[in-house]
Amino acid sequence: MALHLFYFFVFPGLLFAAVAGGFLSWFDRKITAWVQFRRGPVLLQPFYDVMKLLLVKETIVPASGSVATFLSAPVLGMSGAAISAVLVILPAFGITSGFRGDIIVIFYLLTIPSLSYIIGALASSNPLAAVGASREIKLLIGFELTLLLIFAAVILKSQMSISLYSIIAFQQESGALIGSIPGVLLFIALVFCIQAKLGLVPFDIAEAETELSEGAFIEFSGPPYAMIKVTKYMMLLVMPVLAGALLLGGLSFSGLSALWSVLKILGVVLLLTLIRNTNPRVKVGQAMRFFFLWMNALVIVAIVLIYFGL
Repeated sequence: MALHLFYFFVFPGLLFAAVAGGFLSWFDRKITAWVQFRRGPVLLQPFYDVMKLLLVKETIVPASGSVATFLSAPVLGMSGAAISAVLVILPAFGITSGFRGDIIVIFYLLTIPSLSYIIGALASSNPLAAVGASREIKLLIGFELTLLLIFAAVILKSQMSISLYSIIAFQQESGALIGSIPGVLLFIALVFCIQAKLGLVPFDIAEAETELSEGAFIEFSGPPYAMIKVTKYMMLLVMPVLAGALLLGGLSFSGLSALWSVLKILGVVLLLTLIRNTNPRVKVGQAMRFFFLWMNALVIVAIVLIYFGL
């Protein structure tokens, strides 16, 4: 029991994922600044932002709507991200999660943060937040099917392994899945799914600062908004680690392999950053069409190639 609590609250869960994700957020913002010929934030700026929200800013609760639901939504999202971090990062350190089929559980857990944003926005009774929640729902419907197909393709390619630990072990024996044509196709689709799940341009439709003034998060302030930021930090770590575990040959943190694993994570984050700085925001219909038609088709082609032994 004590070990499980340690996994959830300290490593690799809440504390570790929040701190590591905060540094990745700095890396993302620094690269963005360089692309835009700016200096960028200092190393600890993401943590200063959270501390300011926790210690300085007050919590303002909407006059109407469900206060309990509004305040509990960020807690739900942060808990989902922390549990996801445990199940995704543990196998990367060579520790099995302890049950077969954790890859299926991970798929559902990764949906919790997005659902918490929707619940919190609707509970605020703000019309702009409701529009943001509506967009988040549509975007979720769009990319979740693609992500599910990617998981199915990886399971098929790894000889029907439904454990993330087993998938990593398979790649360490047979080579990274990205070394094949289906693996490249799956990686392309997975990058765009990560972009959408993290709410980054061109899929920041639910927030759309210039249109909805943060959309789904417009009513959040103080500690609740700090929890949302921490959730985003954790997801910025969890999703690249998941990409490394599923397609990039897994991660290893022993000896010099640790440096290579860190470079894999930074490489995925760099790719996400460059995409969001070189593309305009798309409309909801364009995003859904992009995933339903093109990304699903790409993954289906990969599944067919895997079925024929490629």
